[in-house]
Amino acid sequence: MKLLLIAAASSVHTMRWANAFVQRGAIVHLVSEHDPIPGFDQAVRLHRLPHLGGLGYLLNRKALRRIVREFRPDVMNAHYASGYGTLAVRDANVPLVLNVWGSDVYEFPDAGPVQRWLLRRNLRRADAVVSTSEVMARRTAEVCPGLGPITVVPFGVDVARFSPMPRMDSEELVIGAVKTLAPTYGIDTLLQAFKNLVDRQPARRMRLRIVGGGTQAGELKRLAGQLGIQEATDFIGVVPHASVPDELRKLDVYVALSRSESFGVAVIEASACGLPVVVSNVGGLPEVVEQGVTGFIVPSEDPAAAADALEQLLASKELRERMGSAGRDRVERLYAWEACVDRQIAVLRSAIDRKRA
Repeated sequence: MKLLLIAAASSVHTMRWANAFVQRGAIVHLVSEHDPIPGFDQAVRLHRLPHLGGLGYLLNRKALRRIVREFRPDVMNAHYASGYGTLAVRDANVPLVLNVWGSDVYEFPDAGPVQRWLLRRNLRRADAVVSTSEVMARRTAEVCPGLGPITVVPFGVDVARFSPMPRMDSEELVIGAVKTLAPTYGIDTLLQAFKNLVDRQPARRMRLRIVGGGTQAGELKRLAGQLGIQEATDFIGVVPHASVPDELRKLDVYVALSRSESFGVAVIEASACGLPVVVSNVGGLPEVVEQGVTGFIVPSEDPAAAADALEQLLASKELRERMGSAGRDRVERLYAWEACVDRQIAVLRSAIDRKRA
């Protein structure tokens, strides 16, 4: 299969898809307006187009048409329905599979009538549409009525890399998150929940470990100081994706109190590492957690409710181990990376077959 991938080379998810397709024997060319992160397979051929802001997705279409003529792909796969979905050209001989990611269907169409029209046009031009979660598939259908079937293919987890490892017994319990430090991900709510927990159990030894960087880093550190929890809170900063399993294995409980979340790949990575999880009831997060079995689902922006769930988990090692084990089993059953790659490839091949029929 000759595959033309149209996506942000700066995303680890793009890298994972591109490398997986190569490993399955596909010839992969990647077109991107973003600089690549390290880790792409050498067999992935990158076509770096100039980044010209939002207009670049329109202005670069001539260059993309030239690449399509020269490469003659069997299928095009664009990731992100607004930007790269706009860049993707329509070719009568080449099917287009469009993957929606999150803000492209949650935020972009609400920015105005032009944006909503453009998103609908991009979705309707595609031969197949793929979503990472059921809730995002429903949202996509709402903003583009009459679109037709949407296939759900999650961002899966490499269950060999993300796996449990025994932790040394310690009186100090570690709560944490691996997330971009931005308002949408609710790290401020996590800090407030941890403060609530500390006030309830001042004698218990516990730490909060936050891994990631972002625009809100300074604000969140100041908030930790204002709450009086700075001595018990570690801001680790950005780590390479390859180091994320090791960071997760330093935790006893994983927390994701996002205000908006299209899927929840960080949560299933934590579950794959055998961690119980506490998540907010927004977006795709409830899809990746079985309430009371693999973790707890709590109301969004409710630090007290999050503290209640954390209190239960910290009080019982048996509960943490039982939920962590159930989470690992669920990820192996539903979100193993190789199975997700199989599902995406099946969508691509089906689009090719329909075009040739």
